[in-house]
Amino acid sequence: MLRHMFKSKIHRATLTGTELDYEGSIAVDKTLLEAADMLPGEEVHVLNVNNGQRLVTYIIEAPAGSGTVMLNGPAARMGYPGDVVVLITYATMEEEEARQHRPTVVHVDKQNRILS
Repeated sequence: MLRHMFKSKIHRATLTGTELDYEGSIAVDKTLLEAADMLPGEEVHVLNVNNGQRLVTYIIEAPAGSGTVMLNGPAARMGYPGDVVVLITYATMEEEEARQHRPTVVHVDKQNRILS
């Protein structure tokens, strides 16, 4: 049996901007992506703590150390700079792997710098 499991999370990041005139996606600081084992182009669920919105999009890489977490395209209507968001990725695994899997969780401060 295959199971769809929580793979990684960037917890309580702060939206740094929105860009409506873009094809779509969410731009995320490369340093955060690496820490959370997330890849450009990977599907990501974005949960907006401020307004309760949930959306599914894909990741694009923003410059390392920039602190960027920016909604683009239609997703830009789902939040405002300063909103707190949670970014979650999932992976499909065989039963045995799923039972052993431990997700990666990256906590950040209000400037999107890694805490843990």
